[in-house]
Amino acid sequence: MESPHKVEISPHKGKTGLVRLKNAFGYSLAGFRAAYEHEDAFRQEVLLAAILIPLAFWLPAGNLGKALMIGSVLLVLMVELLNSAIEATVDRISLDNHDLAKRAKDIGSAAVLVSLINVAAVWGLVLAG
Repeated sequence: MESPHKVEISPHKGKTGLVRLKNAFGYSLAGFRAAYEHEDAFRQEVLLAAILIPLAFWLPAGNLGKALMIGSVLLVLMVELLNSAIEATVDRISLDNHDLAKRAKDIGSAAVLVSLINVAAVWGLVLAG
C-alpha cells in the first residue's frame, strides 16, 4: 500500500562512491565557510580551538589526556555547527516569535553550553592528573 503523502527525493541522493565523497566534502567545506562568515559564536570558538589545541600538545599530559582535551574542543565546534543549523532552519521557516522556535534555539544554545562545560571539566581533570 502506498503512502498518501508524496515524498520528494533529493536529486543528490543517487550519487555513490568517489563522486559522493567529493560532493560531501565540498558541502562540508561550504558549511564551514557559511558558519565562519555568518556565526559570531563559531568564529569565537574557532579562535578558542586555535589556542587550545596547540596548547594541549604543549601541556604535560599523556597521549590519552591530550586526545581527550582536543576532542572536547572539537566537540564544541561540532555542537555549535549543529546549533547554527537549527537556528538557520528555524529562521528559514519563520522570523516570527514563536514558543517552539524559541525552545529549539534555547535547547541548541544549552547544548553548546554543556559542550563548553565539558571542555572545562576535561581540561581540569586531565591537568589535575
